[in-house]
Amino acid sequence: MADALPDKLYFRIGEVAELVGVEAHVLRYWETEFKLRPHRSSSGQRLYRKSDLARFLRVRQLLHEEGFTIAGARRSEEHTSELQS
Repeated sequence: MADALPDKLYFRIGEVAELVGVEAHVLRYWETEFKLRPHRSSSGQRLYRKSDLARFLRVRQLLHEEGFTIAGARRSEEHTSELQS
């Protein structure tokens, strides 16, 4: 899916919510649970990069398709990042 995304540096929260298939409040919740830190515009609006979007898509897959709990998805994400380090 990430390959079919518009070629731009930043995405606003509404765009990401639509691409991921969840409401904006869910993304804000996932930010806290998965320690995502989006960039902020001068007015404070969240700005996400493609890597953030890819991470949200992975979280949605873990939670919605693979049946993980938040804690289980967080452990899976931590394990994946350890392997990539």
